[in-house]
Amino acid sequence: MAETKRDYYEVLGVGKDADDAAIKKAYRVLAKKYHPDMNPGDAEAEKKFKEASEAYAVLSDADKRRQYDQFGHAAFEGGAGGAGGFGGFDFNSADFGDIFGDIFGDLFGGGGRRGGRANNGPMKGANIRKSIRITFEEAVFGCEKELDLVLKDPCTTCNGTGAKPGTSPETCPKCGGKGQVVFTSQSFFGTVQNVQTCPNCGGSGKVIKEKCSSCAGTGYTSSRKKIQVSIPAGIDNGQSVRIREKGEPGINGGPRGDLLVEVNVSRHPIFQRQDVHIFSTVSISFAQAALGGDVKVPTVDGDVIYTVKPGTKTDTKVRLKGKGVPSLRNSSVRGDHYVTLVIQTPDKLSAEAKEALRKFDLLAGNSLNQATPEDEKGKKKKGFMDKVKEAFEE
Repeated sequence: MAETKRDYYEVLGVGKDADDAAIKKAYRVLAKKYHPDMNPGDAEAEKKFKEASEAYAVLSDADKRRQYDQFGHAAFEGGAGGAGGFGGFDFNSADFGDIFGDIFGDLFGGGGRRGGRANNGPMKGANIRKSIRITFEEAVFGCEKELDLVLKDPCTTCNGTGAKPGTSPETCPKCGGKGQVVFTSQSFFGTVQNVQTCPNCGGSGKVIKEKCSSCAGTGYTSSRKKIQVSIPAGIDNGQSVRIREKGEPGINGGPRGDLLVEVNVSRHPIFQRQDVHIFSTVSISFAQAALGGDVKVPTVDGDVIYTVKPGTKTDTKVRLKGKGVPSLRNSSVRGDHYVTLVIQTPDKLSAEAKEALRKFDLLAGNSLNQATPEDEKGKKKKGFMDKVKEAFEE
């Protein structure tokens, strides 16, 4: 029993109202996915490739599409493109060649069948990446730093041509100055033309027979330079500063690349940062927590005085508005500084201090389950036999 053909629109995954561009785009995706050269030995992929190609051959042709819309697959019965082959469909047509040329260009690293723009036009130079370390405060308020870099510049001996003075680069004989070469390949569907970057000139379209002795034919010389970097206020760890046209020189008259400076921010001993906010911890005494009073709080702007409220509990969080990090988008807008107040319990007390604390505890009524002097007097002093007895009872 013959296999039932799928609807051509369903095969390509488009609606019946799809225009030519949508049909072509859908087919190109499927053709590249199931192309035999991309799936060697895969019979299922080859089958899907043939099915998609058959559908495209019909739907990309206005007359055939009109017949198909009216009569369905019956319009092409009798050799017009059965399920088992490509009969009746011209896969070497200009439209198919264009698509297959694009596919082969992707596969082999070249351009499409028509060639496109030559590679010997002006191109921007490569970017250079460097890193720099700054302090927490420098990240908050911004700073100026100096980088020591080795940069390339056009050779002054040959003016950047790479050729020996008195000579000049010649047109590449292999590509004729186009920077690309055309080659043909035999594919599943016939001969397809494709383009690749010229291997003789590297895409420049020029070859140098006599190289400049100063730059060895590269057209560039390297020198050490100092570059000033302005670090904006509010920059965070891992972010980068872009300095325009301080990267590698451009190609064939193109602009220089950029210098990308990644910023690494050192840790601060007492401050932590989260977005535009700063967090820290400040210790206060028990007396300050109980009675209230002024405490000194370190911030990135210097010490500020904060008035602790009476009865403050440990881990109380307070906000110092506008004492955080400036916004990168608007340096006049700053985050906040959040301070956690922690009551510090003293570990060393004089006899007088201990006695004062005991009196305070009694006066404050906080002596829960605390033995009184009378309780201490009522204690029976344990003798030697009592201790022995307790030992055996345990």
